Amino acid sequence: IEFVGFFDLLHQMNFGNFYSIKNKTTQFFQKNWQIFSLNLLVFLVIIITISVNNQNARVKLEKKNLINNIFFQKTISDTFSNLDPKYQEINHLVKSGETFAGILRNYNISEDEIELIASNLKKETNLNKIKQNQSLNILLDKPNKKIKEFTYKISNTKRVTLSRDFVEDNFVPKILISKLDKKIVYEENLIQSSFYKAAVDKKIPINLIVEFARIYGFQVDFQRDIRKKDRYQILYEIYVDQEGKIRDVGNILFANLELSGIDNVLYYFDYENHEGHYDEAGKSNRKFLMKTPINGARLSSSFGMRKHPIDGFNKMHRGTDFAAPEGTPIMASGDGRVTKVGWCGGGGNCVKIKHNSTYQTIYAHMLKFASGVKTGTRVKQGQIIGFVGSTGKSTGPHLHYEVIENGKHINSQKLKLPSGKILKDKVRKIFETEKIKLNVLKSEKIIG
Repeated sequence: IEFVGFFDLLHQMNFGNFYSIKNKTTQFFQKNWQIFSLNLLVFLVIIITISVNNQNARVKLEKKNLINNIFFQKTISDTFSNLDPKYQEINHLVKSGETFAGILRNYNISEDEIELIASNLKKETNLNKIKQNQSLNILLDKPNKKIKEFTYKISNTKRVTLSRDFVEDNFVPKILISKLDKKIVYEENLIQSSFYKAAVDKKIPINLIVEFARIYGFQVDFQRDIRKKDRYQILYEIYVDQEGKIRDVGNILFANLELSGIDNVLYYFDYENHEGHYDEAGKSNRKFLMKTPINGARLSSSFGMRKHPIDGFNKMHRGTDFAAPEGTPIMASGDGRVTKVGWCGGGGNCVKIKHNSTYQTIYAHMLKFASGVKTGTRVKQGQIIGFVGSTGKSTGPHLHYEVIENGKHINSQKLKLPSGKILKDKVRKIFETEKIKLNVLKSEKIIG
């Protein structure tokens, strides 16, 4: 409209040439008003977009400055550190051959802490003679790396608890006496499907079922050696409270696993340095290497030539595979020194143990390693060193187990190794007496 008014003014001022320009310009705008409107809209969108982007850039910069702010970072750090538990609870069951100091070192307890605890316990027990299945319970103050509370099972009825006095930096001991009665229980059953089910049917405590499998693990493969209608017998200790509820379990005093009509009898014997289970001739059931370093596993691939499930071509399988659920504990098959804990290529997470100048064993495809198992540490037979996984070249959770004799891989399932020690002289006579007592006790329980 202003354009038109402007040209009218020019016309009144006798500028005739501008009248013609006015008409052409008006006609041009009338024909192309949509194009001009669209261009104007695009221009406005560009202006708005630039404005929004500038605003977003300012917001991002403000956020970045806030995150980089030292006070803000410290606040976040303190908040998340408070979410991490202050105390770590450790429950350890003593295994054969372990020492008191060695156990604590495996949990990265300092030498000063070990010495302080030992000095408080020496009046109550001889730490040089800790026994298998004794329990240690530790409450560790993680930030200070000091033990807040330590409980040690001296016997089935006696425990000592050390509570830390952080002011004096010492422990306050407290003796806990449980009024428990020891009872001897005898059970036997026919095995129809598995030993585990046959034992559970008789309500045998789970800990004793595991221990039964462990003491026969040197000579029996529970997945392949047991047949339908085999039998077992077991005489064991339990500790009950005044209401008759089982609060603890003791030793397996007598065990017999009848396989295909042949008895495999074991007696518990504890005299000086000869604690363990022995057969009727006084020979220890313990062998140099365990036949199967894992309980409840299925042999999924034997030693020898086979078609590799991943590589797809025939190659030598230099070990034995045991299929088991993920997380199943893996034991050291014999005493020795750990030479490797880490990644073994296609073997995934693995542990290598050197037992002596002749034998080495390898455990592969582990999910993870047991606490305290490191290169250079010594392990005992039956000690848990890791857990079943499927790392490396693996199609499912299993243990790949290798035995190396003088640098050559051999079939672990056909390995003939010498048995454990044989009781002699005075110790043998004492064993024969204890054996008679256990046979009489077993007969009394059977008769009722």
